[in-house]
Amino acid sequence: MEYTHCPVISATGLFTPAESISNEELVESFNRYVEEFNAANAAAIAAGEVEELQPSSVGFIEKASGIKSRHVMAKAAVLDTATMAPRWDERGDDELSIMAEIGVKAAREALERAGRKPEDVDAVLCAASNMQRPYPAMAIEIQQALGIDGFGFDMNVACSSATFGIQTAADYIRAGNARSVLVVSPEITSGHLNWRDRDSHFIFGDVATAVLVEDSAMAPAEHWEILGTRLKTVFSNNIRNNFGFLNRATPETEGTADKLFVQEGRKVFKEVVPMVAQMIVDEAERLDIDAQGLRRLWLHQANAGMNRLIAQRVLGHEASEDESPTVLDTYGNTSSAGSIIAFHKHSEDLAAGDKGLICSFGAGYSAGTVFVEKVG
Repeated sequence: MEYTHCPVISATGLFTPAESISNEELVESFNRYVEEFNAANAAAIAAGEVEELQPSSVGFIEKASGIKSRHVMAKAAVLDTATMAPRWDERGDDELSIMAEIGVKAAREALERAGRKPEDVDAVLCAASNMQRPYPAMAIEIQQALGIDGFGFDMNVACSSATFGIQTAADYIRAGNARSVLVVSPEITSGHLNWRDRDSHFIFGDVATAVLVEDSAMAPAEHWEILGTRLKTVFSNNIRNNFGFLNRATPETEGTADKLFVQEGRKVFKEVVPMVAQMIVDEAERLDIDAQGLRRLWLHQANAGMNRLIAQRVLGHEASEDESPTVLDTYGNTSSAGSIIAFHKHSEDLAAGDKGLICSFGAGYSAGTVFVEKVG
């Protein structure tokens, strides 16, 4: 009988930056900037030539998102009203890049938890929203730093990058082209966020995650069988980032609002929630899984209200924190890493046979589902 390769999640890893910014700190900084801007432009504002900026509040942020704090790689510069962007020492081309550095840290934890050595791994996929450079691939740099003899490449599907990476890794396993694949998602979102925009400056945080996808034949006794995956994309401009010289950025326009993260939040909410909920239900039916019987949902950590509605449509009732755990409150939106953080922190308590769902959704629009079952 021909052997069928079965992909599983053997382990996950997480790197969390040491520094964190609370909503109170963020609002104090932002409102100070608003006061300085309005004072400096008082005459133009009075003449109707410049729009007066409005202050933010802790209540506004928490009602809009559910976020209470977020981790960042460079706190002081973000809160400095003269900068309001991350700053760190530039590294030479012969030094490990900051994005690879945090990706390696998350990857090493995943390998350690699975009892793996670098030589056991065949491939590295760097699946993330906010790449540090076009090339050479971040994945190859991470591969080199870990000492893995194989191949690597980058992939970007915005906030769905990790789930798209997991399906890609699973497909390599199913085809017999690899036995062990690291999906690494280093998300330094602070470098692409407009910290001077009242409607979005509070959204993102920095982090790195890693998922080790392997053939069940070599997996540790306790692992997660990947029951099925489904990916979906529908083009939309409602979430966009124009960063890059190809969009004719100049020294005068580099880093300005139109080159950074922007979104039409209300449109995203209205359009993405039903799309993702229906996608989950349809895929569960295809896999002959009772969606309402799922033990846990590890949803994309973008917005508490979106997750609440999606979980309710899937489970048929208001989800408890146990059924749909949240890390959004302390991590913020960490793009593709969000659902993986939730899975990493809230999966060990499940029993053998329990089924769950890792799901992401974001710009594109893009959405990915990974149905899993606990083994061992």
